[in-house]
Amino acid sequence: MDFSVTHLFLLSLATLSLALSLQLIPFRFPRFPFPMASKSKILFIGGTGYIGKFIVEASAKAGHPTYVLVREATLSNPAKSKVIENFKALGVNFVLGDLYDHESLVKAIKQVDVVISTVGHGQLADQGKIIAAIKEAGNVKRFFPSEFGNDVDRVHAVEPAKSAFETKAKIRRAVEAEGIPYTYVSSNFFAGYFLPTLNQPGASSPPRDKVVILGDGNPKAIFIKEDDIGTYTIRAVDDPRTLNKVLYIRPPANTISFNELVSLWEKKIGKSLERIYVPEEQLLKNIQEASVPLNVILAIGHSVFVKGDHTNFEIEPSFGVEATALYPDVKYTTVDEYLNQFV
Repeated sequence: MDFSVTHLFLLSLATLSLALSLQLIPFRFPRFPFPMASKSKILFIGGTGYIGKFIVEASAKAGHPTYVLVREATLSNPAKSKVIENFKALGVNFVLGDLYDHESLVKAIKQVDVVISTVGHGQLADQGKIIAAIKEAGNVKRFFPSEFGNDVDRVHAVEPAKSAFETKAKIRRAVEAEGIPYTYVSSNFFAGYFLPTLNQPGASSPPRDKVVILGDGNPKAIFIKEDDIGTYTIRAVDDPRTLNKVLYIRPPANTISFNELVSLWEKKIGKSLERIYVPEEQLLKNIQEASVPLNVILAIGHSVFVKGDHTNFEIEPSFGVEATALYPDVKYTTVDEYLNQFV
């Protein structure tokens, strides 16, 4: 470029800059074809159940195209009307089908990228039907079987909890044997189940006089608000770091022993409670003598509060990742904050 051309070029550039500064020429940033990463389409099976409804809501709010497999009877069930209306308001898509209708299951699965099962205790073993449908559909890039509790590969449970954990473990092995990409969510205790009564079976509010503590009260347990379980689960859906891993939800502020939980409650109400400790030997006897569902509740309590099955192992990168470390921007509800509503 010779001097005269350079001179003209610089003069033109200066003129353009002056025009822009005086807003004589409207300026628009050029549009580059940078495609936004699309969010996975998610199908929920058991989505209107206890934990399912929280995860469905988190999915819809996070912008995932969200589908829930439902029977026609569910849509017209008065007991489910509040949940159904909430889903409609969130833009959730309902897909008519049934866990026990293979054709409808395959058809539903072919519409999505990810399948999340939140079926209840009575249908855990029937998730084999979901696995078969996923294999036939051939398009699923991640499956979350119904877990949302203890890590069933690392428990020291007695019956009847032992059988329930073993059923979940068998589903894990079936998923792995079929080569289906997966994430298992170990969310430990649902806050809504245990904190409103401080784990006092049959109570309707936290104790204010005396409290029964299983074991010596020292092993650490983990309590997670159900909305937070939904948030962390959905964050994991498209995250390559959670592929073929256990996602453990272990917020530091919510990892607390039974004794610490009681002390926290005592501080809030300004009163000391009489602590009644149940030794392991007595607890095992109580489990054997109790009927359903108390025996199940006590057996899970034995696993967590006596054996320490929430926290008695380290999370190794070979099999697991921890949610609050992966997603430090998520503001979870602490046990301290949760208990305030009951004071």
